[in-house]
Amino acid sequence: MSVLGLSLPFLNAQNLNLNLNLDLNLAREFLYVFSAVAFVLGIKLLGKQTSARQGNLLSAGGMLLAILATLLSTGLHFQWILLGLLIGTALGVVLALRVPMTGMPEMVALLNGLGGLASVLVALAETLIRPALGVLSSGAGYLSVLIGGITFSGSLIAWAKLSEKLSGKPLRFRGQGLINLLLFCLSLGLGLLYLALPSPPFALLLIAGGLALLLGVLAVLPIGGGDMPVVISLLNAFSGLAACAVGFVLLNKVLIVTGCLVGASGLILTQIMCKSMNRSLAQVLFGHFGASAAAAGATGPALHAHPLTGEEAFYLLESAETVMFIPGYGMAVAQAQHAVFELAELLNKRGTEVFYAVHPVAGRMPGHMNVLLAEANVPYEQLLELEEANTRLPRVDVCLVIGANDIVNPSAHSDPHSPIYGMPILDAEKAHNVIILKRSMGQGFAGIDNPLFFLNNSRMLFGDARESLQTLIREFKTC
Repeated sequence: MSVLGLSLPFLNAQNLNLNLNLDLNLAREFLYVFSAVAFVLGIKLLGKQTSARQGNLLSAGGMLLAILATLLSTGLHFQWILLGLLIGTALGVVLALRVPMTGMPEMVALLNGLGGLASVLVALAETLIRPALGVLSSGAGYLSVLIGGITFSGSLIAWAKLSEKLSGKPLRFRGQGLINLLLFCLSLGLGLLYLALPSPPFALLLIAGGLALLLGVLAVLPIGGGDMPVVISLLNAFSGLAACAVGFVLLNKVLIVTGCLVGASGLILTQIMCKSMNRSLAQVLFGHFGASAAAAGATGPALHAHPLTGEEAFYLLESAETVMFIPGYGMAVAQAQHAVFELAELLNKRGTEVFYAVHPVAGRMPGHMNVLLAEANVPYEQLLELEEANTRLPRVDVCLVIGANDIVNPSAHSDPHSPIYGMPILDAEKAHNVIILKRSMGQGFAGIDNPLFFLNNSRMLFGDARESLQTLIREFKTC
């Protein structure tokens, strides 16, 4: 009896621990399901400007649920989790306070790269801890290292190009395409060998990671600055696919779901960006965009622009019944979005009809101009997409082009030899009058001359965009 008396409490404690573990596992799975639903609904809400903020908050809430669910797992070292949380929070706060809106594209590229690096490190660590993974988990781990490595190094090059640490022009050397192809084939061959061996050495995974890093660098270097929005979208998709692969390694359902969502949405966005530039993904990656840019504008008679003063621009705007703003990267550089909104409000009060035309690839990343205009509280109903804006432009009295270049370049329609020929653009030249706010006559990020600057109905208002707009605002306030 004494033996039974001693064993019964032991069995009760054991059952209690077992029940507690079962309850925690059940709670974790439920939280994962709710977080996955939040991600799906959040992405759906992000599809419309009016609900994008709610979608962002819902997705953030889903991520919080996923983190809390993961913390319910047993065997965690909370001291390291807390240390990582503190370091990450500190870095995030510093970046949020210091990085201006003009730096958002390169910041997005950098965050994509860090996501890829995280997938690589998790896959390597899990393989090192549990070398006897199944075929599915081993294959997923290899893919995560391969895709994540390409994402990390490729994103660093994209960041360097966008921040002008590297030239935005295509950087190539002889035989680069062949080397990239050989590296890709070698990576796939190593993957097959890794899966075929009963106990593959960890060194194979490290070699694959090194090849992926090199391939990411060589793949992005030859891509010109004009194609960076597409590259950012593609690398975003890659970071999602790498996370999805890690989900199969960890057998984590929410990581698989979120990785698939990010990968699929990134690929869809990449397709939209390509369509907006009238280019296929293969042309972006291998088409050498910008190679003939200098040749495209190097010949022909000398052309002369028609500058005007702020006072002359005021008289044009004062008599206009319809005004359309076309923002570009120059607006972001000058931080002129609030001045744009203030000028538009003054025009509205005078009875002028005001619209904003937003090109899908304006700026340095998808949605760049939408974010800036939303920051300035521009009404959503005044934002026009490409097709609708082009139907209105022939009836617009004054079109204000603020720091945009390539997205209003008529060469896309008129010059078959131009690298952007066939790209859908905003037909600013069809407006009755065009006022172009630029610092100089310099080319856009794609390195292509713009004939719009020399048309008879175009006038150049040189200077910092915000200062030029503030000059116009003062004219309206004192008239």
